Amino acid sequence: MTNFVWTLRVYWEDTDAGGVVFYANYLKFFERARTEWLRSLGIEQQALADQAGVVFIVRSTAVDYNAPARLDDQLEIRTRIDRVGPASVQFTQQAWRGELMLATGAIRVGCVDKSTFRPAPIPDPVLATIKSAR
Repeated sequence: MTNFVWTLRVYWEDTDAGGVVFYANYLKFFERARTEWLRSLGIEQQALADQAGVVFIVRSTAVDYNAPARLDDQLEIRTRIDRVGPASVQFTQQAWRGELMLATGAIRVGCVDKSTFRPAPIPDPVLATIKSAR
């Protein structure tokens, strides 16, 4: 399933009153993994904004939760590219603790002009790099 794996530790700030990871924080974990995936490909998001005038934004998400993560757990966030279009990328991302899948998400990101937030094509060199990472 995996194109990229990023590990993280669960901290107090990630948990709710019940001592488990607050559900919305999985979206943060997924976001960080996508950022690190881009970085691993040599794509820096600030440079992309500054030089090409585009940014990636989340267009849609759907997350299923299977089991809780808890304080001090070490998680693997596994990321797979499902589809690459001229202005968007569709991912499946999963949070794992050992052999147990805790959450899985379908996330679609779009490329937009940083000034207008209107859809924009992914710059050709970035698109080629993303396609080669599949």
